[in-house]
Amino acid sequence: MAVDTVDAVVVGAGVVGLAVARALALAGREVVVVEAATAIGTGASSRNSEVIHAGLYYPSGSLKARLAVRGRDLLYAYCAERGIAHRRCGKLVVATDAAQLGALRALQAQAHANGVADVQWLDGDDARAMEPALHAVAALWSPSTGIVDSHGLMLALQGDAEAHGAMLAFASPVRAGRVRGHGVELDVGGDVATTLRARTVVNAAGMHAPALAAAIDGVDRTRVPRAYRCKGSYFALAGRAPFSRLIYPLHDAAGLGVHLTLDLGGQARFGPDTEWLADDAPLDYAVDPARGGAFAAAIRRYWPGLPEGALAPAYSGVRAKIAGPGEPARDFVIAGPADHGVPGLVHLFGIESPGLTASLAIADEVVARLA
Repeated sequence: MAVDTVDAVVVGAGVVGLAVARALALAGREVVVVEAATAIGTGASSRNSEVIHAGLYYPSGSLKARLAVRGRDLLYAYCAERGIAHRRCGKLVVATDAAQLGALRALQAQAHANGVADVQWLDGDDARAMEPALHAVAALWSPSTGIVDSHGLMLALQGDAEAHGAMLAFASPVRAGRVRGHGVELDVGGDVATTLRARTVVNAAGMHAPALAAAIDGVDRTRVPRAYRCKGSYFALAGRAPFSRLIYPLHDAAGLGVHLTLDLGGQARFGPDTEWLADDAPLDYAVDPARGGAFAAAIRRYWPGLPEGALAPAYSGVRAKIAGPGEPARDFVIAGPADHGVPGLVHLFGIESPGLTASLAIADEVVARLA
């Protein structure tokens, strides 16, 4: 097996891996990105709502809260600088009955505690003045929420990284690895099997990150969280939606609920729902049309005018969760040398929503922890 020595290896060419590769390359590091798939962003990075989150939901002081708010600002600036399609359309988080008003007030307080000061309380009339088709007794208006062309973003990140010397290797799954005195060795498969010796390795493998960490000999497996797979399906709306802003119900235990989001052309889609997958279940991205009934019921709580038969299966994604069914949501885990004792190694665990929003801030955090 051929052996190559490189400065830094990033495992995973999703939006976070590409952002990390860009940040390392901009810092003057020699970077190789290894990706098991044959293209960038084939996993959760291209199977999500493409929402730029404002940072409302996450516990104060958490990585999710801090990196979502910082990442949001970085992302808007980067999109403007690079001409990446995006729109700051805003969103309404709605209470559909009086029993939800307390939870909505609590969410407003959480947003303000996170530094998202522009979130405003609206009564039902004010919310309907903005979106006449909406059913709500009250709502939070978040003007800093937006949408982005996630593929355009990833292409820009890839272009920046490559312009500063980074190289991408596709169809290159990491089979195993070892901690060595000089850093970490990774056995990479593909057409030509290679061992990469690297001073720095960043594990940005999404839902596969825990398995990759456990496959590296010398990593303390007691510090590797269990991975859970939580599938979320989306349905598309036939015809144009009567909304110009994103509409979210109050969030549930596993995610942000079946919300209405818009693409940059104004087409509406709904999702994601929650479907926990068994560890040994095949990874199937097909959307079951039978799930449409539950979607319609959830949507009609805030949009009673949803026409019959207007939903069509669209796509699905799988969240990179490190908390299982019924467990409290966990924060992002950015495990660097100070956490596990292996110089030059950073693991990114549980990078689910708001990972897209936070991607540039996560990259800066990784670079800081390697410094």
